[in-house]
Amino acid sequence: MAIVALAVGIPHGALDHLVTLPRSAPIRMAIFIFVYVAIAAAAIYAILQWNVWGFIAVVLMSSTHFGIGDAAFLNELDSLKDPGGARIPTWIYAPAAGLLPVMIPLVSDRSTSALERINSSLVNWHYGYSSEILIAVAAIATLSLLALLLRKRFRDALDIALLAALASFAPPLVAFAVYFGCWHALRHTARLTSLLPNSEAAYLRGRPGQAFIAAVIPGLPALLGTLIFVALLAGFSHQDISDKFLWLTLVTIWALTVPHMLVTGKLDRAALRK
Repeated sequence: MAIVALAVGIPHGALDHLVTLPRSAPIRMAIFIFVYVAIAAAAIYAILQWNVWGFIAVVLMSSTHFGIGDAAFLNELDSLKDPGGARIPTWIYAPAAGLLPVMIPLVSDRSTSALERINSSLVNWHYGYSSEILIAVAAIATLSLLALLLRKRFRDALDIALLAALASFAPPLVAFAVYFGCWHALRHTARLTSLLPNSEAAYLRGRPGQAFIAAVIPGLPALLGTLIFVALLAGFSHQDISDKFLWLTLVTIWALTVPHMLVTGKLDRAALRK
């Protein structure tokens, strides 16, 4: 289930070149793709070379990316529904939204067996500070929830509550995978529908479902390419592919998050200024 949910989320980052550069500039696009892949490859090497510190860097980076990205999505949603209305307070929402789905599953009692299955060197990634991390994230989430309720941002408060429930009760791997594939990725893809001509045209025709699909299809080749790449990487490791596939899938997704975060940063800043 975890691999399926992760796979669902991969295409959302495969559209970065389409929303960053015009298709009429093939040379610039080729350079962009080369640099993008080079950054991801360097990140893969770093994570495989320094498992624990690479993992910690990815955890912090992912928390930041997820929190800001989801806040940007809600801000764009608000601007569409009520252009002159109040916007989501990013500093209240983003820290909790980013930390909950990433940190809580990784410091829960069930994380040991999950991390053991992925890579045994990650079991003690927190260096014994799991309780302190759990308390800190719980405090941030509680303050965020209270602040949102005081501001009558009930939709956003429900968002935080659902994230807390998912992170607390679902198995660690499933919690992260479901959040990544069925929450963050779907929201990001929905944002792209206004930036891709085919999606925008379908939306203007009153076909939101078709608009969403038009934003997903261009990313499917990246899903296939990622799965092939992971299978080859596992094959070169001279170990049982079934033992390495999930770990290398996660490493590849984490590595792709590095250039993806750099690209979407501009998009997020624009959305948060609306």
